[in-house]
Amino acid sequence: MTRDLFSRYVWIIDTLTRYGRLSRERLSALWLRSSISNGQPLPERTFFHYRRSIEQNFHIDINCDESGQYYIDQASLSRNRSLTNLMLDNYAVNGAISDSPDASDRVEVEDVPSAREFLPHVLAAIRNSEKVCFTYAGFNRSRAERDIIFSPYFLKRYKQRWYMLGRREKDGGIRTYALDRIKALTLTQQPFAIPEGVTAADYFGSVIGITTSHAPIYDVRLRASSRQAKYMRALPLHHSQQEEIHDDYSIFSYRLQLNYELVHEIISFGDAVKVLDPPELRVMVTEALRAALSQYGDHE
Repeated sequence: MTRDLFSRYVWIIDTLTRYGRLSRERLSALWLRSSISNGQPLPERTFFHYRRSIEQNFHIDINCDESGQYYIDQASLSRNRSLTNLMLDNYAVNGAISDSPDASDRVEVEDVPSAREFLPHVLAAIRNSEKVCFTYAGFNRSRAERDIIFSPYFLKRYKQRWYMLGRREKDGGIRTYALDRIKALTLTQQPFAIPEGVTAADYFGSVIGITTSHAPIYDVRLRASSRQAKYMRALPLHHSQQEEIHDDYSIFSYRLQLNYELVHEIISFGDAVKVLDPPELRVMVTEALRAALSQYGDHE
C-alpha cells in the first residue's frame, strides 16, 4: 500500500467519522476541497475501489442506507477502535502541520524510529499471516541474535515504542520484541496460523505495558490526590479503571496483573498516589522505592 493511497483511505474514514453520513456527491465535494485530491475529482468507480480496500485492509465497513447516504458501521469501528484512533490522530496532526508550514518549526514531536523502518513490514506479515526473519540486538545481550524465525501475532505501542508479540520458531515460546531493537527484517513467505480464538486482549487486556505472564489478575486499588485524580480521569491508566470520588481524594480500581510497568507507572506519580491493594503490589512498589533511595543514602 503506497503512502498516497493510505492517506486517501484515512481521509475517507476520518471524513465519514466526523460527518456521520454523507451522500457520494457531498463526499466528492469535500474531497475536491481537500489537499488530498490534488484538484482531481473522486469518480464513482474510484470511490467504490477505495471503499472495498478500506474494508479489506482495515476491516472497517462502509455501508449505504436507503437514501444513498454512506456511513461507517459502528460495530466494525468498535472492533478496530485503537488502530482507527491511531490512524486518525496521525492524519489530523500531519494534515494540520502540512496546512501550516510556517508553524512547522514550532512543533516538536517524539521520534519513533521503529514505526518508520519496520512497522510496515510487520503489519504486512500480520495481515498475511506470514513469518518473519530478523536480527535482534536486545539490551540484555552483548551480541545481536541473528536469523530469528518468528510468527507475529499482535502489535502494541507503549511509551512511544512498538512491540510485536508472537511465537518464536526455535523453542515455540511466546515472546515480545521491540521493533526499535531490530537491525534487519525480511518476510519469509512461510505461513503461520494463530491459535483459534486467541486475541490481543488475551495477552494485553490485563496488563499495563507489554510484560505478559500467566500470573493471576488482582483487584488493584490506588488512592490519588484530588489534583492527580483529574489527570487520571482524563487519561485512564487502564481500560478497567473505575473511580470512587471523595472530598479530598479518589480511589481508582483496576483488574490487572502485577508487572514492572505497573510499578513504574505508580512510582512516576510520586506522593500523589498510594497503593491500597493488593499487599503484593505495595511490597513491589516499596522495594523499588527503597532500591532507588539507596542510590543516594551515603552520597551527600
